[in-house]
Amino acid sequence: MFATVFRPCIDLHEGKVKQIVGGTLGAAAADVRENFVSEKSSAEFAALYRDDRLRGGHVILLGPGNELSAREALAAYPGGLQVGGGVNLGNAEAWLEAGASHVIVTSWVFQNGKIDFERLAALERAIGKERLVIDLSCRKRGSDYWVVTDRWQVFTEVTLSAVTLARMAEHCSEFLVHAVDVEGLCRGIDTTLVEELAAWSPLPATYAGGANSLEDLRTVTQLGQGRIDLTIGSALDIFGGSGVRYADAVAFNRAQISGI
Repeated sequence: MFATVFRPCIDLHEGKVKQIVGGTLGAAAADVRENFVSEKSSAEFAALYRDDRLRGGHVILLGPGNELSAREALAAYPGGLQVGGGVNLGNAEAWLEAGASHVIVTSWVFQNGKIDFERLAALERAIGKERLVIDLSCRKRGSDYWVVTDRWQVFTEVTLSAVTLARMAEHCSEFLVHAVDVEGLCRGIDTTLVEELAAWSPLPATYAGGANSLEDLRTVTQLGQGRIDLTIGSALDIFGGSGVRYADAVAFNRAQISGI
């Protein structure tokens, strides 16, 4: 039996825990839109998630200068967090040794706009598919969702579809999908994308982007058929938001899990 749960996040930018409007990441530093910059360390957030028994959250390195903060988070909650951002064959094992439960890979397995299955297979052999998450974060163009890489600024030639997800599922254990066009805006989730992920994905998938209320967790539960988890970022009170109390999200998880 499936159950949707809230998955936490720790987004790192310039060494600090931040919430950023995703579509602005490729802009000049002065033009990056920050919703929230925390005075707390990544380790403090990781310890909070650990104490509340939230598993499967992701630590994302948004550009350089974040490795130390990421390692501090993993050390505070070993085996409880996934890590992504700049992951490749050369550093994947080191991240797992540092305490990540899984590594999340995206840009490194896309070359010239296409999936490089040789690279993907090499990474799978090195760490095992059970510890590999593929990030298929996307932006909508026309009627399709196109996978984007390089801090979500570069369109690939790959669209999300049942065929794409089935083929990628042969090499990993989960998917992470940010709806980049609504990421950080707190204007509501992309319900169409949630429905399509539920229909297409043969693996567990986590959707992130736009969540602004506890009702979004209920909506994802319904539209995702209990097979899609939800990350909430900027709307959470622990990230300066007013839409969702972190304590309520934790309580939602406990109710979901106890009902299985």
